[in-house]
Amino acid sequence: MFDRFLIAPYNTGLQTNLRPWLINDDAWSLLNNAYVFRGRIRKRFGSTYMGAGLSDSTLDNQLYSRLRIDLGTTTTGTAPGIKWQIGQMFSVGDVILTVYLTGATQTLLTTGSVTGTYSTTNGAYSFTGTGGQHIYFYPALPVMGLGNYEIGPINDQPLFGFDTQFAYEFDPTNAWLRSGMTVWKGTNLNFFWTANWRGTTADVTVLFVSNFNSAPGVPPANQDPLWSYDGTNWTEFTPYFLPGGAAIGDGPFVQTALMIFSFKNRLILLNTIEFNTNTSENQAFVNRCRYSFVGSPFAVNAWYERGQMDASGNVAGGAGFTDATTEEAIVSAEFIKDRLIVYFDRSTWELVYTGNQADPFIWQKINTELGSESTFSTIPFDKVILSIANTGVHACNGANVERIDNTIPELIFDIQDFQESENRVCGIRDYYNEMVYWAFPPDADNATYPKRVLVYNYKTGAWALNDDSITAFGYFEQQADTTWANTTTAWNESNFTWIDGIVQSEFRQVVAGNQEGYTFIINSEVTRNEGVLQITNITLDVFNNIVLTIIDHNLSVSDFILVENVQGYSDFAPFICQILYVTDVNTVGTSQIFTFTGTYSGGGTVARVSKISMQSKQFNPYIDKGMNVYIEKVDFAVKRTLMGEITVDSFPSASQLSMLAEGMATGASTGTNVLQTYPYDPLYYPLESSQERLWHTVYFQSSGECIQLVFDMSFDQMINPSISLVDFQLEAMTLYTMPTGRLG
Repeated sequence: MFDRFLIAPYNTGLQTNLRPWLINDDAWSLLNNAYVFRGRIRKRFGSTYMGAGLSDSTLDNQLYSRLRIDLGTTTTGTAPGIKWQIGQMFSVGDVILTVYLTGATQTLLTTGSVTGTYSTTNGAYSFTGTGGQHIYFYPALPVMGLGNYEIGPINDQPLFGFDTQFAYEFDPTNAWLRSGMTVWKGTNLNFFWTANWRGTTADVTVLFVSNFNSAPGVPPANQDPLWSYDGTNWTEFTPYFLPGGAAIGDGPFVQTALMIFSFKNRLILLNTIEFNTNTSENQAFVNRCRYSFVGSPFAVNAWYERGQMDASGNVAGGAGFTDATTEEAIVSAEFIKDRLIVYFDRSTWELVYTGNQADPFIWQKINTELGSESTFSTIPFDKVILSIANTGVHACNGANVERIDNTIPELIFDIQDFQESENRVCGIRDYYNEMVYWAFPPDADNATYPKRVLVYNYKTGAWALNDDSITAFGYFEQQADTTWANTTTAWNESNFTWIDGIVQSEFRQVVAGNQEGYTFIINSEVTRNEGVLQITNITLDVFNNIVLTIIDHNLSVSDFILVENVQGYSDFAPFICQILYVTDVNTVGTSQIFTFTGTYSGGGTVARVSKISMQSKQFNPYIDKGMNVYIEKVDFAVKRTLMGEITVDSFPSASQLSMLAEGMATGASTGTNVLQTYPYDPLYYPLESSQERLWHTVYFQSSGECIQLVFDMSFDQMINPSISLVDFQLEAMTLYTMPTGRLG
């Protein structure tokens, strides 16, 4: 007779602070591309293109989702900006033209009758066959910021995107379009901070923007000022804080600031770089808060320090600055209710409002040893603020700071200082799913851009990890209602119903951007990732394997990808393959043998295919009795799918020996260990096809000091889209066990 042990509900998530045999019964020593959600284990979130509702064509939707510039109808000209490179793209109607060669006047790949040339030397382009249609240019630069401009109706506020050079606004009718003529000069480390506050008059809302692209010393031509946007014009925002000579505007000013806030009817600048007119150089004040007077920050004297008056008689009105008594740099900040908490390198402070208009702010230290390393990792809640530092994930309640990642204490050290990885961490709160996501570049692969996502269930404190390429997060509210007519998501890859909030207009969606300028909506009700990596070219290696040129791809050996939307082959069908080798940051070799007819003409995209990997606790319910354990079988409660499955292996006695592999090697009949999540034969199980939850059994017949269950997907399962692209949800396990003898 077997003992039965039910493992449910699931609340702990990833736990690595203890050896696997000591963790909670519902915990996982490895939880990748799956996470704890309301008592069950669920496959990671999927994604859909932004602007997908504008067309029912996946080929068109990839164009709408990408940051782009309308060049008008003139067929010759120069692409804007200062970066012209391979991997950029043009479109005319539904024709895609891809830049795949470097040099002057190179022919573009084309998916249609429009042809063109482009120079990566000076950006000159020329097209024929456009038929008077608009030409769109895709700079293909990393998304460096996504911020809302708080004007218009509630839940319908515009979203602005930024890459290293341009600002864009998402138009619900025309998708992404460039906003203004400003050209920023930052690198892929200069992320954009946005803040909303009043303009010249109180009825005007202004979007303030900083990419913190400046440095001490003589300001070179490649540095950027602060900018403001009033709904019509982009204008350099220059806070002069001391009068100059005879003319207004001759005095010293703030060149840029790391962060901008509106606080107590003032505009606040934190960690400033200021131009000194006496030395004609920039000076960095890393611990400084500079604040305006109460009123419009655009007034001539809005930033004048106490006792100052310019040549026209404008006197100071209560502006000034205050420096914290530390040499550490301000890294991040956020509000708890009406309190501004400021993180430094290794300490946490509060910028306290005194109510004294002559000296309105003072610094007060909250914690002397815990700070933050990542400006965009800070996540506000009603009672705490979460932030990532070099010592862990911290929560500040305004009175104290403490570490909250105690169950995964070593993971934070994967975020190392290679290529300033800590500056690339970005995070966001998903209100719908009650999760927090942090994208970060792990040190293991020396990746430039983030390629993993740390997932935190703030209701249960559970952690998990995803594989993904995300550079920035934001919120998007201007979506239209989703219908079957305007979605390209297959029905078996969708978990939503038509009354779900995520498919309704004006729902607050989490949106993300990546290193190629794609933007996409994070959607937990979609079970596949969108194709947000562009295939610039397709070639073959000596073994006839397909080699893909994907600029800044961020892929690793053994990753699985879905290749689709490829044009030029008469017999092309989408396929899933594995990365066999990585030549460089722009080229990968795949496991797919070339079998198609024709020549690649562009349009192709790559989507990550998430490989679920989970390792359970090392189970032995008889350890307190000094006995070994035998697990005969496990009943799994899973959500019903159409064709889904996963392989469940067993590893005995804290070893790395796979019982499935060992059985195959020795010829033992151990079964396939495949956990099917689709109904069994209706002839024998007539009700399963109508059940939402299925109880399916896998036999293990394993014994040892302990038994660990490992959920994984085989190569054949991964390359089958009917299996790897569908949902997986585990609600419970029932272990059938018995003791089998003394330990040791």
